Amino acid sequence: MKSAATLLSLLLLVLSVPIFMVFGLGSAATAIWGMNLPWSTLIQVSFGSMTKHVLIAVPLFIFTGMVMLRGGAAARLVHFATTLVGHWPGGLGIAMILAMGFFAAFCGSILAAITAVGTIMIPQMVNQGYPKPFVIVLAASAAFLEALIPPSNAAILFSALTDVPVSRTFAAGFVPGFILIVLLGTLVTWKCRHLRNLKKATARERLSAFWAAIPGLFTPVIILGGIYTGLLTPSESAAVAGIWAIIIGAVFYREITVAGILAALHETARITAVIFAIIAMATFLSVVLTYSQTPQKIIGFFTEMGGTPLMFWLAVAIICLILGTFIEIVPVFYLTVPIFAALALSLNQDILHLYIVFVAFAGIGMITPPVCVGIYTAAGVARESPEKAFREVPLFVGLGIVFGLLMVFLPAAATWLPDVLN
Repeated sequence: MKSAATLLSLLLLVLSVPIFMVFGLGSAATAIWGMNLPWSTLIQVSFGSMTKHVLIAVPLFIFTGMVMLRGGAAARLVHFATTLVGHWPGGLGIAMILAMGFFAAFCGSILAAITAVGTIMIPQMVNQGYPKPFVIVLAASAAFLEALIPPSNAAILFSALTDVPVSRTFAAGFVPGFILIVLLGTLVTWKCRHLRNLKKATARERLSAFWAAIPGLFTPVIILGGIYTGLLTPSESAAVAGIWAIIIGAVFYREITVAGILAALHETARITAVIFAIIAMATFLSVVLTYSQTPQKIIGFFTEMGGTPLMFWLAVAIICLILGTFIEIVPVFYLTVPIFAALALSLNQDILHLYIVFVAFAGIGMITPPVCVGIYTAAGVARESPEKAFREVPLFVGLGIVFGLLMVFLPAAATWLPDVLN
């Protein structure tokens, strides 16, 4: 029966059935008919997984980003980044990376970051002579900063799975996020060094752009300041950020409307429904793994084989790289993190190091066919066929692998700041 359920899951995956249905049907069949577990057990565990307090922050951060997009904050952040570095070699590309980093600090949605920043930057870069396929893949790659720079939905989901405090998981992403910005900026500078650049902004123009962007730049201070001072929980901080986003759009920029807020709520509901459907169905799989003692068996096998920490990290890298190519990052979290976390603890490896290595390699899937949702989104913004952008993918995949290996061999990048703040 278990093999039949596995075959059913693989068949559904090949048929492009939504991933939450693949998890749900295959795991439910195994649990009910293969392990004689009652439906009530699956429903109770699934409900419990979706009602964890920390997950309340997920839709609230998405809502904040959507309101920022419609309220004018995103446009002003992009303009500020452009005035800073637009005159450098590859300056518009670097400005896009910085703007993605800024937007990631209050957005919580990779696809929203691509839409918000890409809508402004991609046409400007193409008009300036940047190759459209390169710009598309750069936008998808830079948006991956959202998974590292806090607040991050990836960090919230990881904390929900491992019971690591969200504040520590947030802090773990700061240094790796900065390293990725430097790597992407170096690549863009080299690749686009022969393109014409914008005229250098004057000091007055930079000051004006900074002044206009201050309300948006203050948002991460509210979010992270509330968390690290202990005044707010992550969920409360996200709620305050959402209210602040509305104030910015209505009072400072006067661009947000009731229709815009309703549209932001609609988009938030749509994205949240997808995430929570995956969480609910992936929990069925966790029930099967728990009752079959799969993590314990894997740990025992790995120990008996004489597995070393280096072998473990390389296994994590390869598995995440493969799964990330075919499955989006949220289901990969729920499919593998419980097992990886148990293995990491058995080998005395830091769980925050696991988070960064996991995200680094699973995130490469955002730009690798056939899934590559990041490229499809950026291509939609650029009004270009995504297939034309695929020729630029190997360059960025190579950069992603370099970044991932740096994270494997530099655990302090993930653990230093959380330890300092602790």
